[in-house]
Amino acid sequence: MSWFEEKIRPMLGVKGKPFSSPDHIFEIKWDGTRAIAFVDLKNERMRIQNRRLMEIGYRYPEFELFDFVSENAVLDGEIVVFEGEKPSFYLLQQRDHVESKFKASILAKKIPANYLVFDVIYTETNGWLFKTPLEKRKEILSQISSETKRIALVDYVEGKGEELYERVSKAGLEGIVGKNKFSPYLAGKRSDFWVKIKKRNTGDFIIVGWLEGEGERSGTFGSLILALKSGSDYLHVGQVGTGFDYEFLHWFSKKLKEIEISEPYFPIEAQRPVHWCQAIYVCEVEFLELTADLKLRAPVFLRLREDKTPEDCRLEDLKN
Repeated sequence: MSWFEEKIRPMLGVKGKPFSSPDHIFEIKWDGTRAIAFVDLKNERMRIQNRRLMEIGYRYPEFELFDFVSENAVLDGEIVVFEGEKPSFYLLQQRDHVESKFKASILAKKIPANYLVFDVIYTETNGWLFKTPLEKRKEILSQISSETKRIALVDYVEGKGEELYERVSKAGLEGIVGKNKFSPYLAGKRSDFWVKIKKRNTGDFIIVGWLEGEGERSGTFGSLILALKSGSDYLHVGQVGTGFDYEFLHWFSKKLKEIEISEPYFPIEAQRPVHWCQAIYVCEVEFLELTADLKLRAPVFLRLREDKTPEDCRLEDLKN
């Protein structure tokens, strides 16, 4: 198999608190859709894959990858849609759920996305860079890249993590990531070489069913039933009933009804009729805390995560 056909899961980090360290660089955490891009200049072909190894390049015809790099390369970064100066989950979700090239071409002009690149894991000159320290990979990336309208390198600061975190928090952004300068690229692994420092609690949860809506939500869902994997079982962590707009409520209700099943995953007490569905969809939820009985307190729906699978949503990983 050639480098261009490889399937690569991205390196992941653990959660942590703000810190400063001369051994680390610190980047803004843009929190978009993680994407690995394969760019073959010689044969004029490109691929973009998400965390689930799905090919999503057709969704982003506006990405000038052939102009961004000067040689064949495999890049790691985030796909982000901005509204003003801040990333927009809502607009990103519109780009994430496109199935046709034609619609993607329309949305590329109407709601353009950006690819923010922070790492390189292959170049034609150097070969695979998995064992190469991060600071060297950053140096190589800067040498082979030229920023375009829709693709840019992620800026970073050295050592001053707490200072950057304060600036990012005041700007209303998600948080930062601290990365050890000497870390290798551990594809598909979660490592404390990289530390995610976020100003709010969020997690990814499996949607396993819904409670029927009432009043204005009649005919749609009132809340989504959420779970995490614990071993081979599904653990109920509560419901989320806020954070949805009208369009999403109606669109997603149809999707849920298409995958409805009769067998429950676990017992549940509810005042409204309960429906179960295949464990296909993953969503990101903001919450105040996880209670002692493992229930989400004050959850708010943020977005679907098409780039993650139910297997990515495990109880033991929630703190990571």
